[in-house]
Amino acid sequence: MANNNYDVIMVGGGVMGCAIAYYLLKADSRLKIALVEQDPTYTKASTPLSDGNIRLQFNIKENIQMSLYGLEVLASFAEEMAVDGDKPDVAFRQQGNLFIIDEASREESQQGLALQQSLGAPVAWLTPDEVKQVYPLYNLAGCVGGTLGRLDGTMSPLAVLLAYKKKAVALGAHFIQAEVTDLLKHENRMAGVKLASGDTLAAPVVVNAAGPWAPKIAQTVGVNLPIQSIKRQVTVVETLARPDKILPVIFFPSGLYCIHEGEGLFMWGKSLADDPVTYDDFTWERYRFEELLWPELVEFIPAFDRLKVVRGWTGLYEVNTFDGNAILGEWPELPGFFLANGFSGHGFQQCHAVGRYLAELIIGQPPTLDLSIFSPQRILENKPVFESHRKII
Repeated sequence: MANNNYDVIMVGGGVMGCAIAYYLLKADSRLKIALVEQDPTYTKASTPLSDGNIRLQFNIKENIQMSLYGLEVLASFAEEMAVDGDKPDVAFRQQGNLFIIDEASREESQQGLALQQSLGAPVAWLTPDEVKQVYPLYNLAGCVGGTLGRLDGTMSPLAVLLAYKKKAVALGAHFIQAEVTDLLKHENRMAGVKLASGDTLAAPVVVNAAGPWAPKIAQTVGVNLPIQSIKRQVTVVETLARPDKILPVIFFPSGLYCIHEGEGLFMWGKSLADDPVTYDDFTWERYRFEELLWPELVEFIPAFDRLKVVRGWTGLYEVNTFDGNAILGEWPELPGFFLANGFSGHGFQQCHAVGRYLAELIIGQPPTLDLSIFSPQRILENKPVFESHRKII
């Protein structure tokens, strides 16, 4: 680190930090950008521990627009992210996302569907009979219909992250393995960061892209973010059910969801009220699946009364306890401090739009997609922006 002066410092070299760096350098190749990441193996990073899903089914216009842009990016991602002719393969599988609708969620779901369709999102309403055709394992318990996003799907989140990282570095970003312990300010504006080694890096712009660790970083300059780092786990099971094609990802009204991996393998997860708040507990607990989720999933899919637990893992969610949506933009009371935080489980799919938007804000370009609804100003003004009354991941 011979030269410690930068134009922009990313605190966090995960998918958000790398995507923002990519869009910045794409806009201005002269920028000096540091990506500071404490764990370049990404063992505990939220991106590779996520489900890697993208969906168009949101109830806020801007969330839908972010996913539409994400699908646009993914269509040419391999070509755009190629470095020296080496194209990344993110294994994007558009098996669709199927949301089960019960009576309590019917009205809101139909309003959301109308908004999605008005924005050009290919999402369709299914009758219970049509739901059964699309997902024959489901017994239609409590179902009054379903919404199917046919272009939605899953991919390798780590592959997307590494593609952005590799491209950003190829464009000139400096990737630094270090832990940021403090943000530095001078006369009430951002000035840089201090590392665990004692070294400092100077920059007039610092981006908090630290995922679940974001509130700890922000607190070092007196900014209190309404974010909790919450442990969530997923479990992969093998069943006797062998569908002849990959089934859509299915979401039940309770928040329980299932991703069919192929053959008899299915991945299950659900946000539970007693999921612990932690920064360092990554233990996967089999009993939480067997005692808390299994009875519910058998209720919906009786064929799962016999199964084998294959494996499971745990990751951290950065839950925005204020309204569950992203916090994007410059903190109003600290010029030069930009936030890309609080995604509450849907950040990975928004990295493309967020990367472009934050880059535009930082260099002063008019945003291609106006995401000011998610400005940090809403926290100071106590004006939450809620996605849904329903419990969805």
